[in-house]
Amino acid sequence: MKLRKVMALTLAGAMAAATLTACGGGADETTAAAAGADKETTAAAEDKETTAAAADSGSADAEVVLQVAFENSITEPVGEGWTKAQEIIKEKSGGKMAIEVYPDSQLGDKSSLIDSMLLGENVCTLADGAFYADYGVPDFGIVFGPFLFDNWDQCWTLIESDWYKEQCGKLEEKGLKIIASNWIYGERHTLTNVPVNTVEDLKGLKIRVPSNEIQSKGFDVLGATSTGMALGDVYQALQTKTIDGAENPLATLYGRKLHEVAKYLILDGHVKNFTTWVVSADWFNSLTEEQQTWLLETASEAGEYNNEVQQAAEADYLQKMKDEGVTVVEPSEEVLAGFKEKAQPFYEMDFGWTDGLYDTVRAAMGANE
Repeated sequence: MKLRKVMALTLAGAMAAATLTACGGGADETTAAAAGADKETTAAAEDKETTAAAADSGSADAEVVLQVAFENSITEPVGEGWTKAQEIIKEKSGGKMAIEVYPDSQLGDKSSLIDSMLLGENVCTLADGAFYADYGVPDFGIVFGPFLFDNWDQCWTLIESDWYKEQCGKLEEKGLKIIASNWIYGERHTLTNVPVNTVEDLKGLKIRVPSNEIQSKGFDVLGATSTGMALGDVYQALQTKTIDGAENPLATLYGRKLHEVAKYLILDGHVKNFTTWVVSADWFNSLTEEQQTWLLETASEAGEYNNEVQQAAEADYLQKMKDEGVTVVEPSEEVLAGFKEKAQPFYEMDFGWTDGLYDTVRAAMGANE
C-alpha cells in the first residue's frame, strides 16, 4: 500500500524527530512548536520508545489492519486512547483485526491522510465539523461555532440525533466514513497577555486562531481581531506582542508553553471540542459486517477511555499553569451569558448553511427541553 511504503522510508527519521506535543483542534492545531522544545527532549525520547511499541501492534498476523495516524503525541489522551484501542480490537477480533498507531505526523498531515482515504487507503485520522465543511458538508461546520453547546451532555445528545446521522451520511457520500464521535478533545479557552475578565475586554485584542473561516469569524464576533497563524509560530508572536492571545484546550496551551509568555487565562470554554475519527468509506464498506462492528465498537469504547484520561489531564494542566504563575479567571454564569449573547450574530452569518440551521441543531441537542 502507498502509505506503508512511504512510512517505511520515513518512519525512522520521523520518530527521531518526534517531540512531546499537546492537543489542539482543526487542521493546523497540532504542528510542533519550536519554542520550549529543549525542555521536552527527555519526554521526546520516551515518546519514541512508546511510539515504536504502538506501531508494532502484532499486526503482521492480522487479516485486516487499520493505520491510525494523527499529529498529536502518543502520550496525549488521544494517543493513549488508540493504544487502548489496539488491545480492544485484538480481543474482539481474536487477532483477526489490528490497529497500527502513527502519531507525530509520521504518515503526513491531515489533508494528505484524507486524500489517501479518498483513494481507498486503510488509514484513519481525527477531524472536526469545521474541517468537514471544507469537504462539502457545510452544515457540519456549525458544531464548531462559539458557545453552541451549554454542556457536554448536549454534545452527546447531538451525535445520536437524526440530524447528525444525516450529516454523517452526506459525508459518507463524499467518500469519508466517521467511525466515532464520542471523543473529547477539550474545552477551548483563551490565554492572553493582558487581563480578560469579561467579553468586553476582548475588544481589539489580536487573538490567534486556526486558519479557517468558522473559527476566525467566531472570535471576530466577540469583538477580538482574529489572526490565523500556524501553532508553531504562536510562542514567538506572543513574546513579541505581535498577537495578544491564543485559544485552545489546556493541553495545547500548556504543552506549547504559551503560558510562559501570556499570563492570563479565562476559562470561557467557547467551544466544546469533541472530535471525530474518520476512515475511507470505500475501505470501510470492503469490510465484512462483523469486521465493521468490531471497529465501530472499538472506536467507541476507546473514546470512553480517552475521555477519562482527558478529564484527569485537564485538571493537571490547569494546576500546573496556576503553579507557574498564570492568573486564571473562572467566569460567573453572568459573565458567560455576556459571551454567549455577543456570539449570537455569528449564527446569522452566511456560511452556506441550511435555513434555520441553528434552531434545528439546538433542538437536536435537546437545548430547548
